[in-house]
Amino acid sequence: MKIQRGDLVLVIAGDHQGPNPHKVVSVQAGGRKVVVEGINRVLKHVRRGHPKSPQGGRLSLEKPIDVSNVQLYCGACGKGTRVGYRFADDGSKERFCRKCNAQISRISPPKASRAK
Repeated sequence: MKIQRGDLVLVIAGDHQGPNPHKVVSVQAGGRKVVVEGINRVLKHVRRGHPKSPQGGRLSLEKPIDVSNVQLYCGACGKGTRVGYRFADDGSKERFCRKCNAQISRISPPKASRAK
């Protein structure tokens, strides 16, 4: 999965696109939808007695957007980037920025068979 929970992303399409990075709250539906903090907020009307809102009224929720509308934000180069995968020298798998070649995060622990 190229986008994971906790990543910073740029919204590149839709009503909420802009240059500011936002945090991914969750990834849904087999990795095709992401919920981004503060993006795509809607009002849901709920009846009285609902577990989230016992008094009823309107709840403000964040709805998922398609993963194709976001791009991972690289903190090293300060831009939106594509994500690549590679094996580090110690044999661990990592995600890296395709623009500046900086490591984004580790995915798996080191393996002796993949060490250089």
